[in-house]
Amino acid sequence: MANSAPTSRVVRRVVKGMPTSDGAGVKLRRVIGQPQLPDLDPFLMLDEFGTDRAEDYIAGFPDHPHRGFETVTYMLDGRMRHRDNHGNEGVLVPGSVQWMTAGRGLVHSEMPEQQEGRMRGFQLWLNLPAREKMTAPKYQEFGPERIPNATPAPGVAVKVIAGQVDGISGPIFQPATDPTYLDIALEPGAEFTQALPADYAAFLYVFEGTLQVSASSEASLLRTHELGVLGEGGELRLKGLTAGAGGKVARVILVAGRPLREPVAKYGPFVMNTREELQQAFEDFQRGRF
Repeated sequence: MANSAPTSRVVRRVVKGMPTSDGAGVKLRRVIGQPQLPDLDPFLMLDEFGTDRAEDYIAGFPDHPHRGFETVTYMLDGRMRHRDNHGNEGVLVPGSVQWMTAGRGLVHSEMPEQQEGRMRGFQLWLNLPAREKMTAPKYQEFGPERIPNATPAPGVAVKVIAGQVDGISGPIFQPATDPTYLDIALEPGAEFTQALPADYAAFLYVFEGTLQVSASSEASLLRTHELGVLGEGGELRLKGLTAGAGGKVARVILVAGRPLREPVAKYGPFVMNTREELQQAFEDFQRGRF
């Protein structure tokens, strides 16, 4: 019997980010982790930050703790310095990625390394499975020159942060959730198809322009600052709007990962499996055990 073609994923929900602030008053748009979309297993939070106004970001994110999950910071514009209480320090520049596994706990800060100009990017939180929540903290950090570029079709450019496109693999490796994280640019009318494990959670977030998702009868448009929660299926098909339809270059992040399907107990910067583990996290932090 011939194998059937993979099912194309379609947009099941569209969510718009909610303006909020975090850290010492940094203004941002919270997309996952708000009432419309509290989480999307294994993804706990997605923030988009983007402003030309220094007063919106200059206070940064002073020392704060994390335990039990991972944070992924992807810088589009601007410079951010991070430090933690284990002696790690570095500067994130445009196009760089920091994938931090908080594990059993650390205290860190993320502060702007600029007094003016544009600051833009994303921070994503991914859950860790119960067996890895108390691992030692670690970083996977890559400058823009170490993020490979793929050109899988005419008019399509993809920065491969995690996962694989057209035989090109991203540098991030996390077996627990097996993530895909792509920054995709589509010229007007360009088409792109990406294979994905059929049952993985996946979403698209458009940060420039408008694009079409799927070529089926359920095709839909996603516009700037909209997140599309994708249904299951073995492939994703995207198309940039033609110039005649008002299309311009569209940019979108595609993120997918294996759901953990475990209980989640979270409060602020701690994400565990039970209320008792949360209480232990607070106690350990207060006693300086991070």
